[in-house]
Amino acid sequence: MRALIAAAGLLLAWEGFVHWTGVPAFLLPSPLRVWNVLTSRWDILLGHAGTTLAEILLGLFFGTVLGAATALLLTAWRGGRRWLLPLLIASQAIPVFAIAPLLVLWLGFGLASKVAMATIIIFFPVATAFYDGLRRTEPGWLDLASTMGASRAAILWRVRVPAALPGFASGLRVAAAVAPIGAVVGEWVGASAGLGYVMLQANGRSQTDMMFAALAILATMAMALWFATDLLLRRMLPWQPDALLDHGETE
Repeated sequence: MRALIAAAGLLLAWEGFVHWTGVPAFLLPSPLRVWNVLTSRWDILLGHAGTTLAEILLGLFFGTVLGAATALLLTAWRGGRRWLLPLLIASQAIPVFAIAPLLVLWLGFGLASKVAMATIIIFFPVATAFYDGLRRTEPGWLDLASTMGASRAAILWRVRVPAALPGFASGLRVAAAVAPIGAVVGEWVGASAGLGYVMLQANGRSQTDMMFAALAILATMAMALWFATDLLLRRMLPWQPDALLDHGETE
């Protein structure tokens, strides 16, 4: 309810600003104009939203799998850690806008290039958060496992991985928040469908209300994805306490 009240207050302030300043609609449309576009063009927007959602979910899946596998590889392979970790960090120095045209050139204008872009953006937060959790396992637990004769593989899967799951969950929450960026960037560079494509075409025609309508759908999808991911992780990790809620605060 607090979120709804805050959103309603923001919309009222937006409507009042447009009404009292008289700003042209092509510069800043009113929320009412955006709502009219949403209701009159909902079938077109919904079709493009489905394309973008598919790109986001596939990118989230592949980015999570690739990031988790990389973190496990860095933890289990000491020699490879010296070679792979610098490459992992250096890969993030390349702007995603520079990679997007190459992906479109290599993979085409279809779904593959957008999924690849989303995967690249999601990969790093998952890999770094999971790897940080794996290498910061409680030393006492590792000493106890070694004393009991556990192998390196057993220590990894039975001690390090369970202890690193909260860090992995944090990486997934960040990934869920940034996942739409990769898909939309790929659609801006080259696409024939998707919300990013809609925004690009609307911008060329000065249809600012259409741009805001597509942006509103994208923001709603991103928030729903984050809250769904957070709820799923809370259910999967019931032993991870929420310090804010456990000390008397309420949601």
